Amino acid sequence: MFSKIGELIFENEAVSKTSDFKMGLEVEMHRVDGTGNLSEEPYPAAIGDEKVNPWITNDFLETMSEVVTPAASNSLDAMHYLYSINTALRTALSPGEFLWPLSMPPRLASDRIRIAKAGPEKEKYFREWLKKHRLAEGAPCGAHINLSIDRHLIEMVYQKMPDRFANELAVQNYLYTIVAQGFVRYRWLLTYLFGASPIAEANYFKKGDKLTHPVRSLRQSKKYGFGSNFTPDYTDVESYVARIKRAVAKKEIYTAAQFHGPVRFKGDNVENLATDGIKYLELRMLDLDPTSYVGIRTGTLRFIRLLASYFIMSPALNKSEVSEALAVADKRNEIVALEDPTKKSQLSEAAIALIEHLKVYVDLIQAGPEYQELIEDMEYRVKIPMNTPSARLVRHIKDDSLTYYALKRAKAYQKSALLALHPFRGFEDNASLTADELKAKIFRGSWEPDNR
Repeated sequence: MFSKIGELIFENEAVSKTSDFKMGLEVEMHRVDGTGNLSEEPYPAAIGDEKVNPWITNDFLETMSEVVTPAASNSLDAMHYLYSINTALRTALSPGEFLWPLSMPPRLASDRIRIAKAGPEKEKYFREWLKKHRLAEGAPCGAHINLSIDRHLIEMVYQKMPDRFANELAVQNYLYTIVAQGFVRYRWLLTYLFGASPIAEANYFKKGDKLTHPVRSLRQSKKYGFGSNFTPDYTDVESYVARIKRAVAKKEIYTAAQFHGPVRFKGDNVENLATDGIKYLELRMLDLDPTSYVGIRTGTLRFIRLLASYFIMSPALNKSEVSEALAVADKRNEIVALEDPTKKSQLSEAAIALIEHLKVYVDLIQAGPEYQELIEDMEYRVKIPMNTPSARLVRHIKDDSLTYYALKRAKAYQKSALLALHPFRGFEDNASLTADELKAKIFRGSWEPDNR
């Protein structure tokens, strides 16, 4: 089961380091009014200037509020941050405003849609994007997860394998690359397990498009989801950078930022990733979970950590096979995304096979019982499709719409936020807080997240 690197990590009792990712979260939700239309209220004044606040900002549309957390050392700490900042946003909303809990946007009325006030450069990018895409294509929301590998793991692998890697930077880029390949290769499984966008509301589809049945994830579908036809090259970091440069030169994409694929290599500068090193991965393949106040659950984050650890420890694809394997995976994701969520998936056998591998892996590394329970839950979703998020949402569809359900959730979450005893109010005075300042002001010594 283990690769040579995996065996090395296992023999040196460093398996725990493979899941010790620092984790940051970015969760987008639209502001809406009480009838399910995009809000016409301005960006909430109580959370400061949208152009300088790094923790609550806008993404593409003025109503698309994005909560961003500092990097934390574990899933629980990341969720503490997310709850606190999300509550700060909710308590700053105007009366009668709510956060839409679904990935697919509420009904779209062209006269009410406003591009985000994000500064000249970003607004210029938005306008260029709109030359090739419909506005509705940029409206779906999701949850993004940022993962950075434990530095001690990189150092240990280099110390034990100096003949294979030229330096620690080479180890760093290699490990991030194989983790990225793993997530792209098995994105279809995440779409199955966590897809939660079975339908779209009014005015989302272009003329002539129409679903014949609910699906697992409209947002994760290349045909109907967030508009991007750009295909990256995940063979290695050099190929990734070269592909993006070619795309910008040929005007396939306006800038490197226009690549909105399932996984992005992140660093100080895209062009210098190979020499400066990948700093973290941005995973972009999760729909919002409408049953969660913050759009994502701790168990989901644990599953992502487990997968990332498994990818580090398992044999990687040969370089010559990467492009073809990931092209096949892309087709698989489209199949799963557009399946009827209430029925057995065409890829259920492949899903069970991977879950069986994860069961063995959890036993080998002696992970805690929470991971064993988590794997059992994921297996249950595969074997009984009605337990998947999208299938559960199908039960709430009324008149080809989820508006009633979404507003009921949104209003309940807003009521809960308004009952918070000490919501954070610090953004109004200083919207450009550093991560350390944010931690000190939000938690006031009552809780100490581990940001090491």
